[in-house]
Amino acid sequence: MSTATERLRLPLPRPNVLDLAPLYEVLRREAPIAPVTTPAGDPAWLVTRYEEVRLLLGDKRFGRSHPNPEQASRISTAAVQDGPTGTYETEEADHARMRRLLTPAFSAKRMRMLSDHMGRLVEGYLDSLESSADDVVDLHAGLAYPLPVAMICLLLGVPESDHELFARLSERMANLTIGEEAHQAREEFFRYMVGLVETKRSDLGEDVISDLVRAQSEDPSFDYEQMVRLCVGLLFAGHETTVNRIGLGTLFLLTERSRWENLVADPDGRVDAVVEEIMRLGAPGDLGLLRYAHEDVEISGVTIQRGDAVVISVNSANRDASVYSDAESFNPDRPERTHLGFGHGAHFCIGASLARTELRVVFAALARRVPGLRLAKELDQLEVRATLTGGVAELPVTWRQS
Repeated sequence: MSTATERLRLPLPRPNVLDLAPLYEVLRREAPIAPVTTPAGDPAWLVTRYEEVRLLLGDKRFGRSHPNPEQASRISTAAVQDGPTGTYETEEADHARMRRLLTPAFSAKRMRMLSDHMGRLVEGYLDSLESSADDVVDLHAGLAYPLPVAMICLLLGVPESDHELFARLSERMANLTIGEEAHQAREEFFRYMVGLVETKRSDLGEDVISDLVRAQSEDPSFDYEQMVRLCVGLLFAGHETTVNRIGLGTLFLLTERSRWENLVADPDGRVDAVVEEIMRLGAPGDLGLLRYAHEDVEISGVTIQRGDAVVISVNSANRDASVYSDAESFNPDRPERTHLGFGHGAHFCIGASLARTELRVVFAALARRVPGLRLAKELDQLEVRATLTGGVAELPVTWRQS
């Protein structure tokens, strides 16, 4: 059996935080749907080629729920996004309701209204970093992490006094190394959210959680636990990937000086293209999106049986040389402007406008404020986050002359 078709174990080892395992290229060419074993020790199919990834992302025959949840393969030992979610019989209807309720809050128009507030936050974070007496500062702790946390908490209606608690719980929930402690953090997060929902019931505001509380009181089929779990999921998903993309985007820009200098030369004119290239290459995590087949499906000569787990590698698809010229290179000027960084089809990321706006504000501000920005450590010296979504745990930078 060739390397490309034997049952590989995820995650595939990568040389550094920016590059994928070379084996992904082999899989895209020889076995775009390949049998693998997940980090939890369960069987799954790994999908790596753009054509199949895009097809599966938009195929209603695959979902997050499982016809027999107790028999479902799990992707990891993390406490979030580790196995099936939702109810098999009602997943499609539940998802349609969620989109209907949340789309107004995450619309592009709403994000444009919030961009000035984001800008003020970013300027404040940069003021704090610039006032530091240290020559080297951590851009992860000082900007990349707190900004997405602050924005998703603002949108959902989490009190500012709870932001630090939320951040700690979120980090523990996604950790792949602490076992039962991660699951305890999830339960603590759930209890916190129950308390916040009850507070909103007596004091409704103009925020997403208040909107969900109103909807739940009007729709008996939208049960209380489902609403609370949706709130937990939004708080987690609404910041984690953006945190990592700020970090990875900074690394892509600073590891080759001409990339950064091009952005500095025209921040407002170039930032949109830079953000889209970060979205293409900077998909966080070493695994992929977990889906389950809701019926037998044959794709590219492979039969995926009902109930089988499928790990969809957007990271790999976005580096498919049959779609992108010089696919592994960071090139904001590339002619191909499509990517799957926000998914595709009915499950296209509802927070895409929020993420894009945050990234635009961050990188334009960095280019204007600190044109001399540079890394203070080599790429292979950076600590990587031991979480489901990956990324870097530190981002030491400097802009002062040595």
